[in-house]
Parts: sequence; C-alpha cells; structure tokens
Amino acid sequence: MAFFNQICRSFSTSSVRNVVIKHVTIIGGGQMGAGIAQVAASTGHSVMLVDTSDDILKKSIKGIEGSLKRVAKKKFADKPEAGQEFIQKVLSNVSTSSDARASVQGADLVLEAIVENLKIKQGIFGALDKVAPAHTIFASNTSSLPITDIASSTSRLDRFGGLHFFNPVPMMKLVEVIGTSATSQETFDSLMNFSKALGKTPVSCKDTPGFIVNRLLVPYMMEAIRLHERGHGSKEDIDIAMKLGAGYPMGPFELLDYVGLDTAKFIMDGWSAMDSGNPLFAQSELLNKLVAEGKFGKKTGEGFYKYK
Repeated sequence: MAFFNQICRSFSTSSVRNVVIKHVTIIGGGQMGAGIAQVAASTGHSVMLVDTSDDILKKSIKGIEGSLKRVAKKKFADKPEAGQEFIQKVLSNVSTSSDARASVQGADLVLEAIVENLKIKQGIFGALDKVAPAHTIFASNTSSLPITDIASSTSRLDRFGGLHFFNPVPMMKLVEVIGTSATSQETFDSLMNFSKALGKTPVSCKDTPGFIVNRLLVPYMMEAIRLHERGHGSKEDIDIAMKLGAGYPMGPFELLDYVGLDTAKFIMDGWSAMDSGNPLFAQSELLNKLVAEGKFGKKTGEGFYKYK
C-alpha cells in the first residue's frame, strides 16, 4: 500500500508543477510563526495558524493585532478609519486551529516554525505527510538544522525545502530559501516566488550548517567571545569597534544577548557534533558558563550585559 501511494503521488505531482502558493498552514504560533502569518495575511494569502492550544493561539492573534496597529499607525497616520479597515482585512485572512492534521487539507504550503528540535520536527512532518494533499510543499523555518534531516521523515523529498525568515519578520526583508539535493526545481521556484510575493528579498542557499547568514554570523560572534576570553579586548571595546569600524548596528556581545546565549550555544553544540574538528565550531567556556547560570541575555535580564 505504501508503495502504491508513493506511485500515485508521483503521478499526481507531475500535473501540479510550479505550485502557486495561496493557502499557507503555519505550524507554530510563537514569535516567528505569528510574524510569518502576519506578513502572509498582509499580502493576501489565506493563513491557517496552528499550535497546541487555543490559549496560545489567542495570544498569537493578539500579538499580530498589536503589530498591525503599529503598522497602521504609520501607514495610515492621517486616515485612522483606513487603518482600522486594513487591520480587519488582514486579520480576516488568518484562521487558527489546534488540529494540525485537519489544518493541512487545503494547504499549498505547510511551513513549520517551532522549537529547534530535530525529532519533534520530524515527528510533525512525518504525521502531516500522511494527510497533506499530494501537491502540498513542506518547508521548515529552522535556522541551524539540516533540511535534509528534517525532510527524511516524509515521502515528499522533492517537495521539501527551507524558508528561513528573520526576526522580527514584518521588518526584516531577507528570506533564505534552501534547497536540498532532492528538492525539485519546481518546488524551489515556488518557494522563491512565494517569498517575493510576501515582499521579501529571497536568496538561494544550499543545505549547509547555518545556510548563509548564520554560517557567517555565529562563528563571528563566537570569535568575539574567544577574543575576549584571551584578554585581547573588553566586550565593551569589541562592541564599539565593530559598530564604528564595520558599521554594524550592534556589536557581537550585544547581538548575542539579543539572540539569546542559550540559542547561540544550542547552534554551536549542534554544529560541533556534526563537525567536531572544525575550529569555527569550537566551544567557549565563558558562553557555557553563562548559559549554565541561566544568563541567556535580554530575555533573562542578564547575559554579557545586565538589563535590570
């Protein structure tokens, strides 16, 4: 039966090449998922936002509404009624559900934006693969895990890719579009076109650790920590140097605190496990110490700097 289903699916996909993505199911109602939902709904896409409980989803919608109010205040400064109409129109494009299986029935794209845990992601995609339509494209918003590993839990390797958005999604223009060795050109083109339809600027990425941005950014931040650990510069001076010398809006230590030291450590732990001999992925005793003490950065009130 599994072989028969796979054959049927391969035949059915031949007639649905170059899928135009109109209906999007987003798995995960956190900051990233809600941000993607807002942008997709604002550009006329039909969005189904999925999470495990109605309480989480209510919070997600409240967050989207608050963000839209800020957009409307700037965009319709002299026309408050038009601003309110804009907000309601966007919100009307968003539905919510705590039933992931039912939510993918009419989806052109299922985009996952949940915790960076490979097994959890594989479990979700593996279950949804059995019930999603044949033409539906799957994509992950992971920032550090291999798309190939996530896709391995499904039978639609040709219709699986990565869409890495940046936080805050409504503000950040970049989307990294990741194709694996099995991703079809049609699927990749659909993901690129979808990104453009959102008003974003997509870049093409291979399925390598960190893709483009994080592959360059995370080792840069780690080297800043090592520079400080060696006594070659204070964190304050390193931050000032990179802001004034390189024109960066934040120094590496400020950025680490913003991203979250736990997140940075999680990424480095994963990359180090994949390629332990790569000096770019070497561990930092100072980072490990701060994370062990629960000092994750801005979200906990203290990281490399104090925020209380």
